[in-house]
Amino acid sequence: MNSVEKVTGLDYEWILLVKEAKNQGMTVEEIRLFLIEAKRYT
Repeated sequence: MNSVEKVTGLDYEWILLVKEAKNQGMTVEEIRLFLIEAKRYT
């Protein structure tokens, strides 16, 4: 887990969330749009 974070600079929990979204049928573009939209409200 820590090696993934160090190599990619990504939070492991985010990786799991994106993988789960893909498993639920979301496309990469849908995930990207969701994250962009969510950022507007933070």
